[in-house]
Amino acid sequence: MAPWGRTVPGRWGGAQQPGCFFSPSCPFQWGQQPAARRVPSTLSALPLLPVPSPGPLSLDSAPLSPTSGSCRHLTFLPGLSRIMALRAGDQVAMNGLKEKVLTLDTMNPCVRRVEYAVRGPIVLRALELEQELRQGVKKPFTEVVRANIGDAQAMGQKPITFLRQVLALCVHPDLLNSPDFPEDAKKKAERILQACGGHSLGAYSVSSGIQLIREDVAEYIKRRDGGIPSDPNNIYLSTGASDAIVTVLKLLVVGEGPTRTGVLIPIPQYPLYSAALAELNAVQVDYYLDEERTWALDVAELRRALYQARAHCRPRALCVINPGNPTGQVQARECIEAVIRFAFEERLFLMADEVYQDNVYAEGSQFHSFKKVLTEMGPPYATQQELASFHSVSKGYMGECGFRGGYVEVVNMDPAVQRQMQKLMSVRLCPPVPGQVLLSTVVSPPAPSDPSFAQFQAERQAVLAELAAKAKLTEQVFNESPGIRCNPVQGAMYSFPRVQLPPAPCSALRSGSPAGGGRGGGHRLGRRTDLPACRPPQELSLAPDMFFCMRLLEETGICVVPGSGFGQREGTYHFRMTILPPMEKLRPLLEKLSQFHAKFTREYS
Repeated sequence: MAPWGRTVPGRWGGAQQPGCFFSPSCPFQWGQQPAARRVPSTLSALPLLPVPSPGPLSLDSAPLSPTSGSCRHLTFLPGLSRIMALRAGDQVAMNGLKEKVLTLDTMNPCVRRVEYAVRGPIVLRALELEQELRQGVKKPFTEVVRANIGDAQAMGQKPITFLRQVLALCVHPDLLNSPDFPEDAKKKAERILQACGGHSLGAYSVSSGIQLIREDVAEYIKRRDGGIPSDPNNIYLSTGASDAIVTVLKLLVVGEGPTRTGVLIPIPQYPLYSAALAELNAVQVDYYLDEERTWALDVAELRRALYQARAHCRPRALCVINPGNPTGQVQARECIEAVIRFAFEERLFLMADEVYQDNVYAEGSQFHSFKKVLTEMGPPYATQQELASFHSVSKGYMGECGFRGGYVEVVNMDPAVQRQMQKLMSVRLCPPVPGQVLLSTVVSPPAPSDPSFAQFQAERQAVLAELAAKAKLTEQVFNESPGIRCNPVQGAMYSFPRVQLPPAPCSALRSGSPAGGGRGGGHRLGRRTDLPACRPPQELSLAPDMFFCMRLLEETGICVVPGSGFGQREGTYHFRMTILPPMEKLRPLLEKLSQFHAKFTREYS
């Protein structure tokens, strides 16, 4: 019999989903549960909290794993937490103090449902391990490798010189008199400053972004798409692409019950989408990418997901990530055409997440923008199909994540809705102006006749060539490892390998040691008096890939994200790892990860 659970609101998928699950009688899960039996929504943000290790185990706490060292996490059981809350309320009343207005029970329930695996419990533990290393605590590793997120400069990538020169000149205009900066960088900085309020980056811009930079973006899109025109008035600058994506989703979400808006998103997906849909109280409609065909997008699968969802919600939008995150595939033009026809026939608003458009590595792969394909398909698609496409300075060869620059271009959007979109953006005043400056340098880089051109091209090509080599190396090393299979990393910045994980022996977890005996020194899971003599592995409330990734972090210092944070087909396990570490670190990292998988398999087989 499956353990107690509750339906997660706002989720509709075509297959059972793995996930972290809480059972009143056991703190871990090893296995998979249907979507309707995932972690209760009120607890979704609280599965793992590090606390000091010493001290006896209680009903509410247990170490992360038999070999997890000093890491623990708490399980929050709904019934118990409500009782504790009532007792706390009684104590408050006895003390004559005022009860808090904002509690977990009285806060926005949509926020409680938000999950974001990329910066989830494993990353929190990685931060704690880094602090322990700084304090001199002995670990089996000397550094934590943050392979969980696509943050190029955090991994050591050098900024592109021209981009930073223009930004420096705009931030400190006195440098315009310095001979240390090339003339083309000075001219670009002067041009941008003339368009800023008070000729200063410290002034607000208009809410949709500096008009001059919107015009730069329009020219970039025109060049990229082979001369197809772009209207600056259909371009809105944003705080990274994420902000623009959420803004468009806000426009789409309406209704209650069976009329509530559904949004089709790819599985595996970038968790921004599931998090935003949960926050907006929309319905997540999962469509599965085909792992056996290099994560291809299949229109038949789109149709299955759509038709099943219509019994429960009103699907209104279709999201496509190209190149893919976390899966690294690049969609062929024929696939994009089929998706556009499907969206048109089914009256779906198209959202094209194209932030990795510069990151295409595989031979024979090519980026095609949805805007270009849509236009070249001609009427009625070019004149009627609604589209929003997104880009950012955070990825590509730039890697300027921290400056939060991005844009959305809308096509065939109702002008009245565009005015409402402008209103939404006005509430947040404006995107960061330094991010807008960097966006301008990205979309209008040095021309071949400019003094900065040679250096700019050399730096850009070096970054992309190294990423291509890393993509190839990652695929090669993983596919040479028994029990790991990695599709070609055609684009983006990640690999999403599939791993074979053994069933966890109930006796090992219950006795506090992995198969083959325990270890000295580390805090181990002691015998639980509330556990039956033996429970089936699927009733242990930690997802297998989460358990694997936590053990990987604790023993090697490698931080990756479990596939369950992105979604995956039932019975499969994956993890996402960025390909961004420096080449001299990447091969040892890949080999260490493969060796850990082999060791993990031996321990739990």
